Amino acid sequence: MTHPEIMRALTGLLLGMFTAILSSTIVTNALPRIVGDLGGGQSAYTWVVTSTLLAMTASMPLWGKLADLYSKKTLIQISLIIYAVGSVVAGLAQSPGMLIAVRVVQGLGVGGLVGLSQVILAAMISPRERGRYNGYMGATFAVATVSGPLIGGVITDTSWLGWRWCFWIGVPVAAVALVVLQRTLRLPHTRREARIDWAGAGLVSAAVSLLLIWVTLAGDHYAWASWQTAAMVGGALALGGLFLLVETRASDPVIPLRLFRDPTIALTSVASLFIGVAMFSGTVFFSQFFQLARAESATMSGVLTIPMIAGLFVSSTVSGRLITRTGRWKYWLVGGGVLVTAGMGLLGTMRHDTPYWHIAAFMALTGLGIGMMMQNLVLAAQNRASPRDLGAASSLVAFFRSFGGAIGVAALGALLAGRVAAHTDDGLARLGGAEAQAARGVTGDGAIPDLNALPGPLREVVESAYGHGVADIFLVAAPCALIALLITVFIKETALRTTTDGEPAKS
Repeated sequence: MTHPEIMRALTGLLLGMFTAILSSTIVTNALPRIVGDLGGGQSAYTWVVTSTLLAMTASMPLWGKLADLYSKKTLIQISLIIYAVGSVVAGLAQSPGMLIAVRVVQGLGVGGLVGLSQVILAAMISPRERGRYNGYMGATFAVATVSGPLIGGVITDTSWLGWRWCFWIGVPVAAVALVVLQRTLRLPHTRREARIDWAGAGLVSAAVSLLLIWVTLAGDHYAWASWQTAAMVGGALALGGLFLLVETRASDPVIPLRLFRDPTIALTSVASLFIGVAMFSGTVFFSQFFQLARAESATMSGVLTIPMIAGLFVSSTVSGRLITRTGRWKYWLVGGGVLVTAGMGLLGTMRHDTPYWHIAAFMALTGLGIGMMMQNLVLAAQNRASPRDLGAASSLVAFFRSFGGAIGVAALGALLAGRVAAHTDDGLARLGGAEAQAARGVTGDGAIPDLNALPGPLREVVESAYGHGVADIFLVAAPCALIALLITVFIKETALRTTTDGEPAKS
């Protein structure tokens, strides 16, 4: 495809990607209001996000395999339709359970949009030229991430709209993307006979789901060291082992295990797992920090996260263009790992009264690092994959990134609930007296508190608890970023291919 043809087709892809990211970020700052109106608590808060990540993660390998067998254009259009239907119904939710269930449907569509966008881009553009176009995708991710919370905050704070429009507003964007892709995307497709590995897809989905359910409920509904933990972890490991057995015998496995024989694909997949924890924890838990620790509105919560998104926007765009110009990509991964680790560690030192410019600087560091790593890990894996495995390899890296994000949000959400409760108890113990007893009646049921309903001393306790609790989350996420950094050091840099149909580059 020529550059003008690529840019026209890329418009539809970027709209689809924007829609997918928007579905997660637009509800971020609205979640305290949504969960409060529907009568949910911290567990529901976490699962509204986790359910989408779970469905996206579990479905991504299947979308990638389907892309190697069937029309990529048709598949991404189906993804848009699934997302739109899920969004319409999500806006009609009457309970936390209903909202979580419909968010699963949204996640299936988002999994297709995120995974297939990478596959289609790889099918259109050679690895050497893909850097700058990956930069456009990174920039789209940044714009959707920053505009989503802003749009969601404005919608939530506007009385005549209400939070339900956070789900409905993405439907017109999806419709436009559908039309643009129909008119501009022209990819040759040679259908080959193959059997869909439904058994493998079902087993990997079941293993991931069981593991995420365990992480979300442990420490709240039962102890981490309990028979429920043993049953769920053991069940997930058994399902994972059965999945590996099925994949070795499948004629066309959903995740070809031969991909892991390539050190670059194996290492980029594992690095994506750990960078996913850092990336999603930053975008999900900042809303609680700014709204519940600093008493900001939903709109201002989005505005205050701009430094992180600006860093991501700049680094993804600049690194993509320089990679296309120089052909060198590894030092961007290593440098990004250093910045993410430093940013997460510094964010772990913040409190509810930390000067904002300190927090802004820490967020900018984190965003710069994520922008350098996110798309370039996919690029490194795609450069090593053969054309027949391009979809599977692309979705594999995205799968591990989403899996890390889902595990991170679920585990860190459970940890946050425990840390907030502990810090609140400490604050109430220092407060003492009748006020503390009254506060336990307001804050002791696990619900998202309404700061405006609390008197001054109690409000100070809750704000301090959420400020300290969210900081604890980043301290846990920082070692994950460090592990991703150490893994990237061992990735061997190979020359980027200049065609889309050649054999993998030699190490």
